[in-house]
Amino acid sequence: MLADNLKSKHIILASSSPRRQELIKGLGLDFEIRIKSIKEEYPHRLRHFEISDYLAQLKSMPFVDELKPNDILITSDTIVWFKDKALGKPKDNNDAFEMLKTLSGHTHEVITSVCFKSIVSQKTINSVTKVTFKELSDDELWYYIHNFKVLDKAGAYGIQDWIGQIGVTKIEGSYFNVMGFPMDKIYKTLLTF
Repeated sequence: MLADNLKSKHIILASSSPRRQELIKGLGLDFEIRIKSIKEEYPHRLRHFEISDYLAQLKSMPFVDELKPNDILITSDTIVWFKDKALGKPKDNNDAFEMLKTLSGHTHEVITSVCFKSIVSQKTINSVTKVTFKELSDDELWYYIHNFKVLDKAGAYGIQDWIGQIGVTKIEGSYFNVMGFPMDKIYKTLLTF
């Protein structure tokens, strides 16, 4: 259905995330992956979804001069928001441990923003999901860090991984948003973009 609506469009996904690529495939869309690296920095005055909105839009900027009339560029950013602070991707395993230790036994928010850009318009959406972790032991945290890829994930975890299976006790909102792509909102936006 969505593929029929977009058959005259060329979708460009600017993400190296295998999870995002897999989720877009699930919509039955043909798309191109095009990556440009940017420095993920934002003004410190920004809060909550303002941060991920800003970064999703920032990621679209290097593509502006090369978009063609039928292109739709999709860029996104995910952060973990806890105690008035944004947690991005960890620098190393010790940083990952500190992040996960902080989230252990608490509820945090996962915020994903997605920017849709064509040569004539731009729209940014965001989604917030609350995730609660059980109290995780140091052994569980190190097991997870040593056996799974944590350095490419906001908050140092993927809900689809082992830690999500054994550690998440409650989720309020979109599961796919926690994976990095709020599919319900992406579908709705692409239908009308």
